[in-house]
Amino acid sequence: MTPSPRDPYPDALRAGALLVVVFGHWIATLPRVVDGTLTGTDHLLAVWDAAALLTWLVQVVPLFVFVSAAVSADGVARRLARGGQVHWWGGRALGLARPTVTYLAVLSALVAVSMLVSGSRLSVFNHSLTVHLWFLLMLLTVQALLPWCLRLDARFGLRAVAGLVVAAAVLDLVRAGATSIDAVSQLGAQVTARPAGIAWLNMLVVWLIPQQLGIAWTRGRIQGVAAGAALLALGGAWLTLALASGYPVAMVGVQLAGNNMLPPTLALVGVMWLQVGAVLLFEPLARRLLAGRAPTRAIAVLGALGMPLYLWHKLAEWPAAWLGLRLGWPIDAGVPGEAGFWLGRACWIALCLAMVAPVIAAVVRFELRRSRDVPAATAAARVLAGGLALYAGLGAALAWGAWPGAVIGLVAVALASWTLRRRPGHDARVS
Repeated sequence: MTPSPRDPYPDALRAGALLVVVFGHWIATLPRVVDGTLTGTDHLLAVWDAAALLTWLVQVVPLFVFVSAAVSADGVARRLARGGQVHWWGGRALGLARPTVTYLAVLSALVAVSMLVSGSRLSVFNHSLTVHLWFLLMLLTVQALLPWCLRLDARFGLRAVAGLVVAAAVLDLVRAGATSIDAVSQLGAQVTARPAGIAWLNMLVVWLIPQQLGIAWTRGRIQGVAAGAALLALGGAWLTLALASGYPVAMVGVQLAGNNMLPPTLALVGVMWLQVGAVLLFEPLARRLLAGRAPTRAIAVLGALGMPLYLWHKLAEWPAAWLGLRLGWPIDAGVPGEAGFWLGRACWIALCLAMVAPVIAAVVRFELRRSRDVPAATAAARVLAGGLALYAGLGAALAWGAWPGAVIGLVAVALASWTLRRRPGHDARVS
């Protein structure tokens, strides 16, 4: 039988979300040049208060989790019926580990060359070249719980979503020490003024909400323009109340602008309502626009480039800064409101694109040449061991930056990739 074609709408949403993340990171990075030397980088939120509102649009990680759950739900359900959910997650972990090994290997080599040539360790970009790996850690964790979320949906339906929201709210209330109505009215201010403590559990609870919503979408529990409009209204009201209670406006993990991400707060849930509402509201129009062959092909290409682009886009900033200095381009264009700022942003984006394009072409060519006939490990113990090694490697790179994090992470992630694959002759011995 000829398999049915993929649904282009979720794939388009996922590809679009990745592009927003990549361009958002480049736009937010402000190189600082003194006497022709790169001395550091600022974040756009640190110098432009209005950028906090833009994060409501560019914080698309909830959308990515939502769509990933919707796309994966049926396949995981089939695995559940055969008792293979552990193997499914092992395959996902391997799919993240293998390209990450390549990235960390190149990053480690660049660290070594930089130390030999200039005695520096990638200078101001040391931590920025690994900070985006947090997303892989989060995605691995919530996808490990996708089978559990499917069972919750089957038993409780949308009540499972409500339960997660209530759990997130309770954790914020405990963090704030809110014991009265007056305290609740200042919930956001109290949350941001206190250490996270037990509210670090929201690093899991809040990110499970879009996953549960994605399952509900693919199961038809939320659908239609009316539901989309209602969720948009809910999101607008939710964010209005959140800001009134003192939650920060920005929806990214930048301490300079407040922090709704480390850990995620109830305010971030409002953005989730907006994004899911927009998905439902514009679904009919989007499906009509995606009906042709050309859009489907473009989405397929973007989908294939998604993981390499996400992994490598931050690395492009390093050579982009070097080239910008050599060409005399205005990569340090001051702050918004000053003459030439947006021209400088355009030059910076152009440099980043020029630097990332050949890298992505080389990486994709390399990955396509690698063997694809090595499935995920079948033994649950090996999946667990490989998963722990992957977490350790990503965590090391995230915590310590390119040096020494990338070097330590490379060893751990390479071990994870090896562990998550079947050894030669494994199938023969098992059978």
